[in-house]
Amino acid sequence: MEQSTALLIIDVQEAMFSYDLKLYDEEGVMDRIVSLQQKARLAGTPIVYIQHTEDEEYTKGTPTWQISHRITPQKGEVIVEKPTWDAFHRTELQDELQKLGITDLVICGMQSEFCLDTTIRRAYSMGYKSVLVSDAHSTFDNGVLSSREIVKHHNAIIGGRFAQLRAESEVQF
Repeated sequence: MEQSTALLIIDVQEAMFSYDLKLYDEEGVMDRIVSLQQKARLAGTPIVYIQHTEDEEYTKGTPTWQISHRITPQKGEVIVEKPTWDAFHRTELQDELQKLGITDLVICGMQSEFCLDTTIRRAYSMGYKSVLVSDAHSTFDNGVLSSREIVKHHNAIIGGRFAQLRAESEVQF
């Protein structure tokens, strides 16, 4: 991928791992996100972390608000706080991407049917070419569908329409 690409890691925060419920393939998904982060860093690809910020478990400064200790941002990596499911809405994300000259996004993170889905669709509408890393996003069971079904559904709906699908092992920066 060209230098016009950034890795976008959405809402991989300690809160996601603090519930009684477990994320679908929690350890595997985190291992793949760590791998994407390492590959991006080695290639000099910008990494942008999206950090959900609102009341309760996402209150700024609380332990559950923090980005996961497994992917702690390094100095110079961009962190964008967001108050809604859309990482572009009422945030500095667009400005940060423009400063970096980004036209292509590789996207992973949490939760498949909320912030990930909303941000990918918005990125598409804004003209970004995106890759959804099909095995590096997750969510929780919701009472209607299992988390596995939600991930599978979102890969099917998003892939080929709003973003290309690639497994983590296929992503190179």
